[in-house]
Amino acid sequence: MPSNNWLRLPASDDMTEASVATMSPDNRGLAYGDGFFTTMGVIDGRILWSDYHHQRLISHAKALQLKLDSHSLLTTLQGHAQQLAQGMLKLVVTRAVQDVQGYGYTPSTSGSACEAWLKTFAMTLNTGKQLPLSDGRFIPVQPTSTAVCLSSKIACLPSSLAGLKSLNRLDNVLASGELQRMQAEPLAAGIVTRLDEGLLRDMSGNWVEGTMSNVFYQLSEPTPSIKIDIDAPNYLTTGQWYTPSMAQSGVAGVMRQVIIDALSDTERPVVIRSLQDEDLPRVTQFFFCNALRGIMPMSSLRLLSGDIVDFAPI
Repeated sequence: MPSNNWLRLPASDDMTEASVATMSPDNRGLAYGDGFFTTMGVIDGRILWSDYHHQRLISHAKALQLKLDSHSLLTTLQGHAQQLAQGMLKLVVTRAVQDVQGYGYTPSTSGSACEAWLKTFAMTLNTGKQLPLSDGRFIPVQPTSTAVCLSSKIACLPSSLAGLKSLNRLDNVLASGELQRMQAEPLAAGIVTRLDEGLLRDMSGNWVEGTMSNVFYQLSEPTPSIKIDIDAPNYLTTGQWYTPSMAQSGVAGVMRQVIIDALSDTERPVVIRSLQDEDLPRVTQFFFCNALRGIMPMSSLRLLSGDIVDFAPI
């Protein structure tokens, strides 16, 4: 299976076989961002968190009014995962080309028809350290690194679009460019550092997510803070974790939901809580997460003021 080509996959009853194809400039994902995508890690020929990715296919197709055979599509994706063995699958779903001009689409079956595009990437996923969950699965944990607050902002969206991993990601593109410039500065000066992610605000001023990830954090309390070791298997179940709401901005990621579900029946379920400027100096534990890399623990966060908040494990 060629990894340098996009494959058009069967998305509904009108297409039964995958084919190598060139995407037309008329594709609505290219023209209008009319669609969504999901990125799946593959280990030992299996899609990680496939049940959560399946739910994303269902929920996003419903939200964008696309006719998608999610069960058959997932089966096809699992076949490609077996061939890949280890790496990443990137799936893009777009509305089919419409007969009408402009943004609109016909209020009919053809209006809800969609196209599914897949690209595979052979790569090694870092799973050297893992945290166990009660259902027997494990979340990969990446090496500890540092983060920075970015001046870029992401859009606030209507409720019908908030939380979706739609193709409208230009705000994240610009934010990632800002992060890459900041990563290059110490390298140019001969300083070796691990600046892995940037924290983003939305237009209302709330800190919401990373450029490619969701956020979980703990706050100092009136009582002495609980000491947490990232190497301990109970890292996720010690202390109270918070995560920002996706009600008006950001992407409700697969790994974010995995963690929320995993802690839902513990003594301290995850609390959905906004993260504001005045909270940042009180943060004692902080990590980013996504479905491909798992948990990305941070040892410090550089604020817009230049001050640094440390939350390395004690």
